[in-house]
Parts: sequence; C-alpha cells; structure tokens
Amino acid sequence: MRKFWLIFLLTLSVAVLAGLGGAWYMLWKPNVRYSAFGPAYLYIRTGADYGAVLDSLRKYELLHDEANFDRVARWQNYPARVQPGRYLLRPGLGNRALVEMLSRGEQDTVAFTLDAFKYKPQLARQVARQLETDSVGLRRLLQDNTDLQRRYQLDTTTVLTMFLPGPYRLLWNTSARQFLDSAAATHRRFWTPERRRQADSLGLSPTEVHVLASIVQRETAQKTDKPLIAGAYLNRLRRGMRLQADPTLLWAIGNFGVKRVLNKDKLVDSPYNTYKHKGLPPGPITSANRQTLDAVLKPARHDYVFFCARPDGSGFSDFAATYAEHKQNARRYQQRLDSLGIKR
Repeated sequence: MRKFWLIFLLTLSVAVLAGLGGAWYMLWKPNVRYSAFGPAYLYIRTGADYGAVLDSLRKYELLHDEANFDRVARWQNYPARVQPGRYLLRPGLGNRALVEMLSRGEQDTVAFTLDAFKYKPQLARQVARQLETDSVGLRRLLQDNTDLQRRYQLDTTTVLTMFLPGPYRLLWNTSARQFLDSAAATHRRFWTPERRRQADSLGLSPTEVHVLASIVQRETAQKTDKPLIAGAYLNRLRRGMRLQADPTLLWAIGNFGVKRVLNKDKLVDSPYNTYKHKGLPPGPITSANRQTLDAVLKPARHDYVFFCARPDGSGFSDFAATYAEHKQNARRYQQRLDSLGIKR
C-alpha cells in the first residue's frame, strides 16, 4: 500500500508539473518574434474584428505560435474587446501580457514631423501617410466653413494658419476631427500672452501674423534675413504702400517654380495679387514655422521698404530705403539671371 501511494504521489506531481509547464508555455513563454528590421508593430484599424487581428499577426509573421495566442486570447475574452491602434510588439512578450496590452488599448504613439505645405490636399496627404486618418474626411472638414468658424473661429481660407510645422506625437488611430483639435491645441500653446502682446504692438491679429509670416517664409530661408524682411513689409503696411510681394503673385498664378516675375503676371485678377491690392492677402501662402512667426513678432527696426535677392545665389537679400537704390539692386540680380540663361 505504501508503494502504491508513493507511485500515486509521484504520478500526481509529474502531472502537476506538466500542467504548470504547459500553462507557463501557453501564458508566459516569449511568443513575439525578433525582427532584424527594427521594432515590430501591429496595426488594428478602427472597426476591425478579432479575425482581422489574427490575419495581421499571421501575414506579418509576428508570432512564434499563433495557436497558443488564440487559446489565451479566447480564454481572456479578447475577441469581444478588440481596440484599434498601433501596438509595439516587443520581442520576448508572452501571450498573456500581449493579450492584456491589446485588450487595454495600450498602443504606441506615432512621432512625425509636419512639413510646411501650401495647399490643403498636401496637408491631408501628409497626415494620412502617418495616421489612420482618412485624407478625404480631413479635406471635407477643412472645407466646412460653418464648422470651422464655430469650432476654431477660422474660415476655409484662414484655417491653414492653425497648423504649425514641426514635431507631433499622436495615436495612430487619431480621427480627422481629433487631428484638427490637436493642431488647434498646439496653435493655442504657441500663442502665449507674450506673443499676443507682441502682435498687438504691431497692430496685427495672430491670423495676420501667420499670413505675413507665410510671405516672409517664401521670401527667404536665411534666419538672419527674416526679421529684416518682416520689418520691410511692416514698413510698407504702415506707410499704406502695396506689399508687392512676389511670393503672393506666384500663389495667384499657381506657379511657385517661377524664377522671374513678369509684368504680365502683375495683372492677374486675384486677391492674392499684392501688386494690385493693398494690405495682406486673405490667407497664408504656406504654413509658417515657429522661427518665421517669431521673426515677424520681433521684426528688425529699420527704414527699408525694398529688398531684392543678392545676385551671388547665397539666399540673402540686399535692402534699400529708396526706390533708386532698389533699382540698382534689382538690376544686378536680373543681370545674374540673364547670365544663367534663366528666362520665362
């Protein structure tokens, strides 16, 4: 009898150990594959079901053992708790930890840089390349004048002033509406009380600062020239002169690749033609970055009202207080274009 009980206990211990080993294997053994190409991500689209999750795991070969993951997922009722998002799958993650992460929606954020853009479709395409956000839906919201005025106090023309180029960090499944709200929040944070005071001292609203900054940004990429150019344009506005800004003219004719502006271009019928219309154009011609906005808010103080690109191709400008000086600068630049064979 004693021998019987020893054999029974030994058999039971082996069975328990085997069960524990099986449970460990199923629940905690590392199941996420190592990728030599960098971090592995699982993308779950909004509205996707459990079957779509399994399809993605299988298609991209993210797991060592799909069957055990499926058993743990069903045991923890994950099929009824699928949440969309972009999930970082760390190598060595076991099934239980993986299922809990997915069930709780503990997704990774997407860090990306919003580049400067000139048109709404360019913005929509940039966002759609980084996020689940539908570009068509985003463009539709950007064209809804009533909604833009009610929610952001902007219209379909000035809404582009709301977007600051630079780094963003958002959830992958951010909707078009959520993206706009996030951009608006970033815009509000930029416009500190100090920056608003600076704009007031110039007699400009934040939207007008963005519009002017968009022109300055198209004029030069040189950091030291930006406050000088901003100061020249502000001098023109104070004196009631037309801005006569070539970048706004290029916007009006729809061709930013033009190197030489012709007199016939200045006849185009457009509110963006600042050769014909006084004051600022109705909206920005590109999305101005923080550096350019601050250059407008802190312009250089001088008497210049004219400037022209230097003929050396450096990207800097020559400035003038009188038209006679400006004509000399412009002539040197035009001669440089002629020598390079740049015609229209």
